[in-house]
Amino acid sequence: MSSRHLARSVVLQSLYEWDFHGGKSEDYRKIVERNTEGPLKDKKIKDAEFVYSLIDGVISNVAEIDKIITAAAPEWPLEKITTIDRNVLRIGLYELIYGDKNDVPPKVAINEAIELAKSFGGSSSGKFVNGVLGTVYKEIQSEDIKQDQE
Repeated sequence: MSSRHLARSVVLQSLYEWDFHGGKSEDYRKIVERNTEGPLKDKKIKDAEFVYSLIDGVISNVAEIDKIITAAAPEWPLEKITTIDRNVLRIGLYELIYGDKNDVPPKVAINEAIELAKSFGGSSSGKFVNGVLGTVYKEIQSEDIKQDQE
């Protein structure tokens, strides 16, 4: 397992706990610290800075990201999406929209989110995450084309 994939797994587990407790805890960094101390410490997450930049980015943009999820999956109210799928989407959308495209290309962000969904979610989580992120990615591409034409 790559260091970045392991880092995303830690972020997902931390977001899950944060979200499970109502998403109001200002101590999400303590959750991350605890999640990197146990068995994961032996696997040595090499890029701890990536873990914190990813979770900081998701948390600071969660309201906007949730609006995007709601728009991209209108038949699935946010509170009806499983906690795992919701947080996988948050990670994927953060990397897709706000992340450095040179560091994590859009297709890598989507693929990583799908892999997280398959590993931690239900039997249809991968397809659901792929559908939502694919919809958003297509919209981003069409907006980029429109801007290039102007």
